[in-house]
Amino acid sequence: MSRWVGGPLALLVMFVTVGCEAGTPNQQGTAATTQALLSRPIGELTQVRPGLETPSGEDQLPLGQLGFDQGDQDALVRIVEMSDYGCGYCRKFHLETFPILREEFIETGKVLWKFVPFINGMFENSLAATEAAECALEQGASPFEALNERLWTDQASWKGSNDPEPVLRGMAQEAGVNLSEFDACLRNDTRIDRIASAGGTARRLGVRGTPSFYPIGYPPIQGALPTEAFLQVLEFMHQEISGATGN
Repeated sequence: MSRWVGGPLALLVMFVTVGCEAGTPNQQGTAATTQALLSRPIGELTQVRPGLETPSGEDQLPLGQLGFDQGDQDALVRIVEMSDYGCGYCRKFHLETFPILREEFIETGKVLWKFVPFINGMFENSLAATEAAECALEQGASPFEALNERLWTDQASWKGSNDPEPVLRGMAQEAGVNLSEFDACLRNDTRIDRIASAGGTARRLGVRGTPSFYPIGYPPIQGALPTEAFLQVLEFMHQEISGATGN
């Protein structure tokens, strides 16, 4: 049985070429691994509102230019995460599960993780939070990681605010972001094309809710699975690809 399930995953080839040119496993995956992935229950997720505007093909930035990468560019396993900063289940994943995945798989060089924030249309202040995160990312990985953590940890403070911009600016300042550059980025909508392209990517991948995860060469994982289930899935992938490539 082929690991490739559904046409939307073909878009992720762009990410593979950006990541590295390590050998890829035989496309004929084992039935056991595929069944293990498909038999996982769909985790908790927030539905995407239909009808969101996305850029046309000629305006769409390639996936390799979107999001934030963590891990070894030569990692055998590659995951693309699509999440909305306003999503409660995404917050749960980032606070409870992702730190463990990062320690056991990303920091050990087994997984390259691409986090692509996008607007699923369900949360009024998500655009402000996403643009703040993108403007922090423009200044480098450290400011972004600090603000990214605050956005998840203190989600309620900006998500429920009638005026989220001052709240987000205060978080950015505490995260060590250069406020002059940050304000200019927001004022000039510098990162809007990236945010719009992330929405277009989500539509092309067929994202139905957040969080959603797209492992290269495997079926998508929908929703915030229990931590142990996610660990088992990543271990399946790494062992299988390692065996196929001889690494």
